Amino acid sequence: MPRITYIEHNGTTHSTEVSEGSTVMQGARDLAVPGIDADCGGSCACGTCHIFVDAVWGNKLPPQSDTEVAILESVMDAKPNSRLSCQINVTDELEGLVVHIPLIVR
Repeated sequence: MPRITYIEHNGTTHSTEVSEGSTVMQGARDLAVPGIDADCGGSCACGTCHIFVDAVWGNKLPPQSDTEVAILESVMDAKPNSRLSCQINVTDELEGLVVHIPLIVR
């Protein structure tokens, strides 16, 4: 199983093995990583699983769908390396993936 590291906005690090075939969001949810609410359950409808992908991984991920792009346009602090973690399927090639969780202001 690939190991994925989630880094909270305050620097707290969570690292776990995530089953191939699940998503980066499911790994965060299973580990109870703060800041990944996943309100829509992974249906790419809400943006509450927004992450920033570490720069070295940007070109190693599949391209964003039109739906993901549209959701990210409504996220307040989106950046060029923003992704929805529900849209990143875990594969062996993602071993060592590092993602950063933005500060959530409600």
